[in-house]
This record gives sequence, C-alpha cells and structure tokens, in this order.
Amino acid sequence: QVQLMESGGGLVQAGGSLRLSCAASGSISSINDMGWDRQAPGKQRELVAHITSGGSTNYADSVKGRFTISRDNAKNMVYLQMNKLKIEDTAVYYCNAEGIRSVGSYIVGRLWGQGTQVTVSS
Repeated sequence: QVQLMESGGGLVQAGGSLRLSCAASGSISSINDMGWDRQAPGKQRELVAHITSGGSTNYADSVKGRFTISRDNAKNMVYLQMNKLKIEDTAVYYCNAEGIRSVGSYIVGRLWGQGTQVTVSS
C-alpha cells in the first residue's frame, strides 16, 4: 500500500543548511497536498510548510525566508530546503500527504511518514 519515506535529517550547526526528501511509494496517480510538520520535545506538532499539486505554498511565519518547499508530481516526492538553521528548528520533521489517489482506491485523511530528526547545535 501507499507509504511515505523521509530522508535527509541530521546534525548541523546554527546557520547551516539541510535538505529533506520524502517519497510516496505505491501505485499513485495523484496527491493533492504534501507537506512537512515538526514536533519538538514537550511541544505540539506544528505546520512547517505545505504545497499543493498546483504549486500553491503555505509556510509557518517562523520559517519564511529561510525554508523552501518543492515537489515533483511525476515522482510523487516533496522536498524541504532549510537554510540559516536556528537552534529552535530542532525537532522531528514529519512528511505528510492528503488526497492520495491510488490504483483502484482513494485514501481518506492525512497520511504520515515515520519522521526524521533534525538537530541544530550552537
């Protein structure tokens, strides 16, 4: 069945950059919305950036001007380029997707990946 697999997390110093990737696997014909949310220890999960199949984007105020989300509809992949990273960006980042049409079915609700750790050090 359809699965989301993240990669690219790791440890970087403040001011550095990381690029996260997420691949949706399975016999997928289309995905409406794909995005990245994050959760720091002791905090609620929050939206980071989302992008529709048409290219419309939505960013959290805290990452505007530093992060860029993009997607490849043909490959069913979404990316998050993170620049000028801050210590407060440290969190587990989760790829997610909604409106997934697969061969012979339609997935209702939002599908989540397993998460990838991003740690920013001083």
